[in-house]
Amino acid sequence: MERPIPTDAAGGCPAILAARSVSFRHPGAAFSLFQDLSLRIAGGESVGILGPNGSGKTTLVRLLGGILAPDAGEVIFDGRPVRSFRARERARDIAIVPQESRLLFNFSLLEVVLMGRAPHLGPWGLERPEDFAAARAALREMDLAGCEERGLQALSSGERQRALIARALAQEPRVMMLDEPTAFLDLKHRLQIHEILRRLNGERSLTVIAVSHDLNMAARYASRLIVLHHGRVAADGSPQEVLTPDLIREVYETEAAVERDPATGAPFVIPRTPLDRRSPSGYRAGGRF
Repeated sequence: MERPIPTDAAGGCPAILAARSVSFRHPGAAFSLFQDLSLRIAGGESVGILGPNGSGKTTLVRLLGGILAPDAGEVIFDGRPVRSFRARERARDIAIVPQESRLLFNFSLLEVVLMGRAPHLGPWGLERPEDFAAARAALREMDLAGCEERGLQALSSGERQRALIARALAQEPRVMMLDEPTAFLDLKHRLQIHEILRRLNGERSLTVIAVSHDLNMAARYASRLIVLHHGRVAADGSPQEVLTPDLIREVYETEAAVERDPATGAPFVIPRTPLDRRSPSGYRAGGRF
């Protein structure tokens, strides 16, 4: 049973995004991924989307962003069905950073980030001084200033990921959705990206929705966590409410301890051992450690 989502999920702010009784099945799949899934995200929230592989995290982001259409139900953005927006119109408000993005040509870093300005360009599609300024500001945010003439093929995977986030920042969206935004980054840049997103969330009321496999990073930086499991919302609430040993055992099939980070107060998950549902004891050979 899905937990009802309160209408004032973020201090009384109205929902900017809502999934209403959404069902979705991938083409050729035997079963639906989602059936009658509902949730609300208020403007200005910082939300982490968690769940094991195959739980539908990426698909949910693509549905919320209007890239995919639900088989039943609807996704509402700012009071309108998200699919009713033209792609250019939607891109002015919603930026999506995929886990991987393949660009066919060896564009320069500045050219890639300027692509984020496309929804704001006039009928001739020519960049104005303010577009270059927005792109260069985004490069500075991502610690890529001074590299704007480098080609994509000369960048590391982490630098390319930061370039994609810079492109999204250049869109100046109201909502940013990120699919594993720090998957290819070292520790410094993981923290840097999350600190930037937290600052933009606070200063600009940017709504941030980030898919993550890193429970501890999500707990540290998101004010709300939504956990998907078997096509439903298994948990929804603050990190303290959501990240419990019972939930981790049920959803991730792993025994874990949950401590508190003394510096931030956020829950900190310490995995112990994976479960084996096939064994009578529920533990893999080797037991606890």
